[in-house]
Amino acid sequence: MEKLFGLIGEKLGHTYSPVINKKIMEEIKVDGHYGVFQVKRENLKDVVPGLKALGYTGINVTIPYKTEIIKYLDYLSPEAEKIGAVNVVYIDKDGLAAGYNTDYYGFGMMLENAGIKIKDENVVILGTGGASKAVRQYLMDAGAKNIIFLTRDTAAAKIKFPEDETACYDDDIIRTCSTVINTTPVGMYPNTEATPFDKKHFSGFTQAVDLIYNPTDTLFIKQAREAGLKSVSGLYMLIAQAVKSQEIWNETDIPETVTSDILNFLKNEFL
Repeated sequence: MEKLFGLIGEKLGHTYSPVINKKIMEEIKVDGHYGVFQVKRENLKDVVPGLKALGYTGINVTIPYKTEIIKYLDYLSPEAEKIGAVNVVYIDKDGLAAGYNTDYYGFGMMLENAGIKIKDENVVILGTGGASKAVRQYLMDAGAKNIIFLTRDTAAAKIKFPEDETACYDDDIIRTCSTVINTTPVGMYPNTEATPFDKKHFSGFTQAVDLIYNPTDTLFIKQAREAGLKSVSGLYMLIAQAVKSQEIWNETDIPETVTSDILNFLKNEFL
């Protein structure tokens, strides 16, 4: 019997998730279908009952619903509860909706693959949404020296992250940092000429990370490389978190080589 999976979010015209998940399912020999569903905020409350009624095994959750979806779930995995954001929902064998976070795993795999160093680094995070929560938790676990949320609304950021420093773009504190990570959607297709970080601010930084994967090289990443920073965009993270999602949904282990194989496939066929 064909298993049903999918992705929910607000605007999904940019996504590679169906292609990636199709390749993963081929690799692990799962008969499944992966759909894409743009959901209006007022209809989010109907998603989980709908999944259960339609017999879905699981879905991925993306911008802007990674925190809001939590109140509609039956329970959370330990890492999702700790992070406070969910990007994977699994309808378990008892028909209950469980929330997981594979962004944490995918982010770590991406940094490791790109040789981005985190331990003892001072890190700036752009954005305070659901993705930033997984990034923050990984940075803490990986031994980052200091984490600063860079935002135009420091008061709102402080409410979300009371234990962390917040700063504006012209604050001197960002000049003490070596790594900048973009967790916002600024620069995502089709608005590819936008960037969340003026290139003049790259002075003093040595590493730049962008969670955006479409385009593969955002303006943020292009300007970081021009400034001499070691840089990586989010495609590897997208694939790695999708592999972990399929592990959860199918209760199986998938070789790490599958992530690299799919990355090469995308580069050869689509990018």
